[in-house]
Amino acid sequence: MCAQWGVPSTNSRPRSAGRPTLDEVASRAGVGRGTVSRVVNGSPQVSPEARAAVQKAIDELGYVPNRAARALVTQRTDSVALVVSESEERVFGEPFFAGIVRGVSSALADTQLQLWLAMAQSPAERQRVEHHLTNQHVDGVMLLSLHDADPLPGLLEQRGLPVVLGGRPARMLTSTSTSTSSTGTDAGTGTATGTDVAFVDADNEGGARLAVGHLLDRGRRRIAAIAGPQDMAAGVSRLTGYREAIERAGRPVDERLIAYGDFSEASGERAVHELLARTPDVDAVFAASDLMAVGALRALRELGRRVPDDVSLVGFDDVAIARQTDPPLTTVHQPVEAMGREMVRLLLARIAGAAPTAVMVETHLVERASTVSRL
Repeated sequence: MCAQWGVPSTNSRPRSAGRPTLDEVASRAGVGRGTVSRVVNGSPQVSPEARAAVQKAIDELGYVPNRAARALVTQRTDSVALVVSESEERVFGEPFFAGIVRGVSSALADTQLQLWLAMAQSPAERQRVEHHLTNQHVDGVMLLSLHDADPLPGLLEQRGLPVVLGGRPARMLTSTSTSTSSTGTDAGTGTATGTDVAFVDADNEGGARLAVGHLLDRGRRRIAAIAGPQDMAAGVSRLTGYREAIERAGRPVDERLIAYGDFSEASGERAVHELLARTPDVDAVFAASDLMAVGALRALRELGRRVPDDVSLVGFDDVAIARQTDPPLTTVHQPVEAMGREMVRLLLARIAGAAPTAVMVETHLVERASTVSRL
C-alpha cells in the first residue's frame, strides 16, 4: 500500500464557531471583499495598511482560505511532495530519513505550503504516486533515495513540475560540473549552477577518504569496507572514497576486503561474517552507514573480536545511535537536517522559476572510542 500523509507546515490557530467567510473578514477589516481576496492570493496590488488590517482580521477570526478556490486564481496547490523510494519500515525506522523529514518540515514551517509524504517502493505504490504527482495536486516534488536510472525525475520534468533530488544522480558522479564554492551557510554548503537538475548531496567521497585515512593514521593495515548499494550514488561515492584513500597510501585495493550491504543494520552484520570468513586478518572496518556499522559491531562481538582493540570501526552519517553504541562509534558527520532544509530552499526557487542549482554539504570526521591507535 502506498503510504501518504498530508503534513501541515503551519501552526493551527483558534477558529470561531463555524467557518469564517471572506465577507466576514472584509467586514472586520473595513475593506472590500476584493481586497481580502487579493491579500489571500498574495497579490502585490494592496496597500500596506489594507494588508495589515486584513491579516489582523484573518488572525482574529481564524479564517482559512478555500484552497480549491485559491488554486483556481493562483494556479498553485500550495502543496509539495517528498517521495522516498524505500519501504515504510525503513523510512520510519532509520534515522537518516527522519532527519531529512525534520529538515524539510522546519523549512516549510514559515510558508503556506503543505507537505505530502509518500513511500514508493513497490510497482503498485509507484503507480499511485505517479498518478498523484501532477500540477493539479502539487507545486513541486522532492525525491529521496533514488535507485539506479529511476525514470521518475524525467517523468515529472515532462509534466512541468519543479523537482529537487536528495543525492546527485548517478550519471553525474564523474562530472566536474558540480564543483562548488562556499556559500557561508551553517551547513557548510557549496553551490553550483549550470547543472540540468537541482539536487542536494553530501561530500560522500571526501567523507569516506577521511574515515579510511583516520584508520590508516592509526596504524591499521587490513582495512575492510562494507559498501552501500551500488545502484545509488551515495553507495558508489563512498566506495570510491575508500578506494582512493587506500591507493593514496600507496597500497593496492584488495577486492576480498570489500563486502556489500544496503545501508541497513542486518546487512552490516552479514557483511562482517562474509569478510572475516575469507580474510580473518582484518584489523579495521569502514562501514558506509552507521546502521551497517552497528550491525558490524554486533557481528564482531559474536566472532570474538574486540572493538577497538582487535578491529577498529568507523561508520558514516553520525546519527544518534552512533553515540549510544558500546563503544561509541567514530563516524563521518553529514548534516542531514540541513540537507532537508536545502532541498526545500532549492524547490521554492525552482517553483519561482529559478534555474536548477546543485548544493553540496560538507562532511567531517567525529572521533569516538571505536578507533584506537596501534602505533
